[in-house]
This record gives sequence, structure tokens and C-alpha cells, in this order.
Amino acid sequence: MSEALQTPASKEGTSQPQLRRVLSRSDLVIYGLTIITPTAAYPVFGIVQDVSRGHAALAYMAAVVAMLFTAASYGHMAAAFPSAGSTYTYARRALHDYVGFLSGWSMMLDYVLVPLLSGVYVAITATRLVPSVPYAVWAFLFAAIITLVNVRGIRVTANASKWLMLAMTVSAVLFVALAIRWALMTLGMTGLFQQDLVLNPKTFELGPLMTAAAIGTLSYLGFDAVSTLAEDTRNPRRDIGFATITVCILQAGFCFLITYLAAVVWPPAKPFPNVETAILDVSGIIGGTPMFGFTTIILLVAAIASSVTSQAGASRLLLGMGRDGILPRNIFGYIDPVHSTPTRSIYLMGAISFVGALLISFQLIVELVNFGAFVGFIMVNLSVVRHYFVREKKRGGLDVFRYLIFPSLGALVCAYVWSSLGVHSKMLGFSWLALGICYLAVMTKGFRRPMKDLGIV
Repeated sequence: MSEALQTPASKEGTSQPQLRRVLSRSDLVIYGLTIITPTAAYPVFGIVQDVSRGHAALAYMAAVVAMLFTAASYGHMAAAFPSAGSTYTYARRALHDYVGFLSGWSMMLDYVLVPLLSGVYVAITATRLVPSVPYAVWAFLFAAIITLVNVRGIRVTANASKWLMLAMTVSAVLFVALAIRWALMTLGMTGLFQQDLVLNPKTFELGPLMTAAAIGTLSYLGFDAVSTLAEDTRNPRRDIGFATITVCILQAGFCFLITYLAAVVWPPAKPFPNVETAILDVSGIIGGTPMFGFTTIILLVAAIASSVTSQAGASRLLLGMGRDGILPRNIFGYIDPVHSTPTRSIYLMGAISFVGALLISFQLIVELVNFGAFVGFIMVNLSVVRHYFVREKKRGGLDVFRYLIFPSLGALVCAYVWSSLGVHSKMLGFSWLALGICYLAVMTKGFRRPMKDLGIV
């Protein structure tokens, strides 16, 4: 085992339990697509289409350009530091120990709360479908199932992800096929290919497009979780970067096709009855009641799939912080010797998903997830510049683009999107960061004690 791939346990020559390197490149791609979900454009299509003034497909293309810069940065940092700590590890090793802690602390809002976000959505929807069963029962069942899947091991999680991914892919492919069929039968070939649905000079404005792109970016959030499986991956240096970028590109294809064809079926000039459920109205047109019902079910499946995979990623992020002593080692740094999974972190997140579903509103969780994600993205992009361009002095030829220009653009774009978040989400996010700063101040005795004294390797 090379030095870069050694875990703390292996460096010390102990026999402590470690994560198993069992995931292939295809496993990582499926994992990333599952946490994002190929149907991620479904819930926000109407909103993006409305805000962009009929340019949802173009807005998603603009959004993926921003995400590709950051995806490449995650790949670069995973090659340098193939650790389960992901964003936290990259920022700590490349920028500063304190910056790394606050980056990880911020990303906890993204990773840890996504299962809660999905849990609340599933519980609400299930309660509406079967109102005789109390909301709390659905919330408990959902949290318990997701937790048990992840406790069984990353291979079980990967296998479950494949089946869930299959269901969502079938939905996306079926939607595309039915939409094309409807367009050909109703509008003919010329109706299927309409340039104005991508770029309409009469209604195009850059401001609304970029605002819509910022909203559309939500359909890509989660690709970064691939990097948290670096210690579960057979060849992290080769596969993490490839999988991260591939996930973004494939997701862009799904989003573009779905939003473009949805616009063919439901022209931009025609207002939606409800922008939040616009995709269901489109589904009803192309496939009647059966497709309407199937799309509703798939939205539930997507939430479950996202929760399974995001909980796995969150447990690895917490493992990295716990193993370094930033969080209590006996809870977050523990790896179960039987299943080779950070079971205590997983159980804790299962409890958070259940209790949080009873106490926290859906909108509040969404705001916190967005805030945490973009703070982490900014730090990872800056980490590439600091590690490769400044420290390693990789400045020849294309290295200037790889390690300076592209990550700098990634940081600027992410900062722009982050600044566009609402005032309420910023207040909540900065409150969480302030809590993290207070925790760090206590741990380091007023920032006078180096973090290496806490036992960080």
C-alpha cells in the first residue's frame, strides 16, 4: 500500500478496523448519479422555466459549466489526498487546519441534512398517499430503513443504489420517450426541434438566466459526495476525478433532455397551474394518469435513493473529522469491525433524520443544505490553487489552466451562486458557522493550541 493511500491505522501499524476498498469506477458513477438522481430536474423544472423566462434547458447548461470547474477540483484533491474526509481534509491539508475544520463544519449542513431533507419529503408524501398512517410512523420507518442499509456495509449500499438508480433511469428514459412520441404525433418533426426553446432572443435576458441557473444548480448538488468514498475505492487516484466529472456531464444530459422536452409539451407562453408540480402536469399530458402516478412514485424513490447515498457520504466525512480528533473519536472515528462501516455515525444520523423530521420544516433544511454546499465548494477550488499551483509549483503548460484559472473560476462562480441565496438562509448558515468557530475556540483554547496537539495525524 502506497503512503498516500494509507489510513491512519495502517501508518501506525495497528490492526484497527478500516474501510474496505471494494468500489469500482462504475460503482462511483452510479453512487454519484443516485445521490443527485437523474430525475433531479423534476421538482424544480417549473421554477427554473418560470424564472428563466422559458430558458430552463439553457439554464441547466449554464449551471453545469459552473459545476464542472468544481468537479475537476474535487478530482484533483482526491488524487492528492485520497481520504474519506473529502472537503474537510482537502481544505485542512491545502489551506489551514482551522479553514479545514470550518469547511468540514459547513459541509456537515450539506451531507448530514440531505438524508433529513429526503426523509421529510418522503414522510410528507407518504402521509398524503396513506393518511391513515401517522406522519411520525413514516418518518421513523424511513430513517430506520436507510440506516440499516448503510450499516450493512458500502457494498450493500452500492447494490441498493444500483436498483434505485435503475428505477429512476427508467423513469427518465420513459419520460423522454413519451414526450418525443407526443411531440411527433401532435406537432410533427418541426415541433420536436424548436430553437426558441433553447434560446429565444425575444425573451432572453442574462440576469434571469443566471438566477435560474443558480436554482438549477440544486439539481447537481451531491456530485462532491463521490470523493468521500476515496477509502472505499480500489483506485481513488484514477477513479474519483473521472467519476465526479462523469456524473456532472451525465446529469447535465438528463436535465437538458427532460427540461427541453417538457418545454416542447408545455410551451413557455402557457402558465403553469403550480410551478412546483409542473413536471406532473407535463407527465399527465404525455402519458395520462398512469404516467402521472408513476412520476409521483419516482419522486419518492429519488428521495430514498438520495438519502441512502448521502448518508453513506456523510458518515465518511464525519469519520475523517472524528479520526483526526476534531469530533469525538469514540463516536465519529469508530469503524465497526464486522461491517467495516462507521456505524456510530450512521446511527447518529439516523436519529437526526427521525427527530429532525418531527421538528424542522422542509424549507429550513433546504436553505441550510444550500449554504453549506457552496461554502465547501469555494474552499475546495481554493485548495487546488494553494496545493498544486502555489505549494507544488505546477505552473507549466496546461497546469496554469488546471491548477489556477479553472479552480479560480470555480471559486468565483460558486461565490456568486452562494451570494444569491436568500437572507434567511445566510442568517442560519452564518449562525452555524459561528457555532463552529466557538467550538473550535474551545478545542484550541482560544486558537492558541495547534490542532496537531489534538491528535491530528
